[in-house]
Amino acid sequence: MRPIISKTLIYLISVCGVACSAEERPNIVVILCDDLGYADVGFNGSTDIQTPELDELAAAGTRFSSAYVSHPFCGPSRMSLLSGRYPHPMGTPYNLAPLSYDFPESSTLGIPESEVLISKVLQQSGYRTGIVGKWHLGFEPQYHPNVRGFDDFYGFLGGGHFYFPEKYKPIYERQKKAGKSPIEEYLLPLEHNGKEVDETEYITDGLSREAVRFVKESAEMEQPFFLYLSYNAPHSPLEAKEEDMEPYRHIKDIKRRKYAGMVAAVDRGVGELVDALREAGVFENTLIVFTSDNGGKTTLGANNAPLKKGKGSVSEGGIRVPMFFHWPKVVPSGQLFEHPVSTLDFYPTFADLARAEIPAGKLLDGVALLDAVKKRESPRRGDMVYAVRHRDGFSEISGRRDSWKAIWDTKGGSWRLYNVDKDMAEKNDLSAQYPERLEELKAGIRRWTATHTQPLWFHSVQEMEGWKENEMPRYDDAFGAN
Repeated sequence: MRPIISKTLIYLISVCGVACSAEERPNIVVILCDDLGYADVGFNGSTDIQTPELDELAAAGTRFSSAYVSHPFCGPSRMSLLSGRYPHPMGTPYNLAPLSYDFPESSTLGIPESEVLISKVLQQSGYRTGIVGKWHLGFEPQYHPNVRGFDDFYGFLGGGHFYFPEKYKPIYERQKKAGKSPIEEYLLPLEHNGKEVDETEYITDGLSREAVRFVKESAEMEQPFFLYLSYNAPHSPLEAKEEDMEPYRHIKDIKRRKYAGMVAAVDRGVGELVDALREAGVFENTLIVFTSDNGGKTTLGANNAPLKKGKGSVSEGGIRVPMFFHWPKVVPSGQLFEHPVSTLDFYPTFADLARAEIPAGKLLDGVALLDAVKKRESPRRGDMVYAVRHRDGFSEISGRRDSWKAIWDTKGGSWRLYNVDKDMAEKNDLSAQYPERLEELKAGIRRWTATHTQPLWFHSVQEMEGWKENEMPRYDDAFGAN
């Protein structure tokens, strides 16, 4: 790749007199799984599911043992990753309604157009940007990935998809012929930049193939690239290839066996992507980030051990996820980073690495990570990471500051306090021993909840009606009226 100077870099040169080349700005690849359990990768201790490709990258990079997402299920979490903001102050704490719900008050909306996504920031700084896989940020044209900063999009707009084309295509064709509208989004054809495509491979394999294509194309261009490889695996439906399940035939639980096969397909795809980066000669200058959008769903084969609960919960199992950074000679190799980090940190971290200009007035809830990772220091000492999940008639609430976590997750219950550095499983409630510390955390969480706004949409009519009937979010139940 020959050196180039983008408009942004020309500005930087005029200011500081330092010539920069495209090689000095890394390519950035984010690999995001869907509902991946904390203990379902080898580098996080899995004993039954093998992930050799991921483990090799993790071993040569920095693993994060206290990595968090902003929300315990997918739509709000993914919106936060790309916007750099918590969902609740944006009004996006619910998934968008699927098309099949016929609930246009939700399904016609999407992540606010006022939010400049990291994809747009990188695009404007001279990066070629691509997304492969799941979008889940809006169906309408104004929310389309190609409008929100992605030069190249291959995948689907909804929250999930069936995996075997030979199975879902006939159903789609029958419904289309019968004039059914709307058709379930899990059946819809995939698209490439707004045009339907005839995907013939198992979906995970097809997405991996397209990620490889994007890397090969981008490596031939005189600009760095940003790839967001947004897998829907191992999210339901549990559909795995027989050959991927074969090594796990000893697993008696069929859900776990299918789940393992789905993770195996992701691991294989990551290996193919790494091979493509190496062959293109850009592996050494590429930051690879791997994580999940939330905790695993234990009723569908996932394992979050030793964490408590899973997807949908503000306990550790719902919001603490596997994560690593890999970048040869830049990100420390073989390091375990134990301080709290968040997917909210991706936005400022990537913008910093790209020397990109963040729009004036853009609100960000994360911090740039790389310097802290290199120094093995907390990037947010004294600051909190939060999570809120609205349920029927009450809101689960949690906040972590350094080693300490406060949580209120039972209607009519009480606050609890944990030292999650020593007690990942949240077994030992220390609220009686440290009441002042609990009150400090509660006060910080309460200040944050005061920034929340009313949801812009709800996942279903029932949730919308329940919000009104229960006078949600009912934060006074947790903090008191004063």
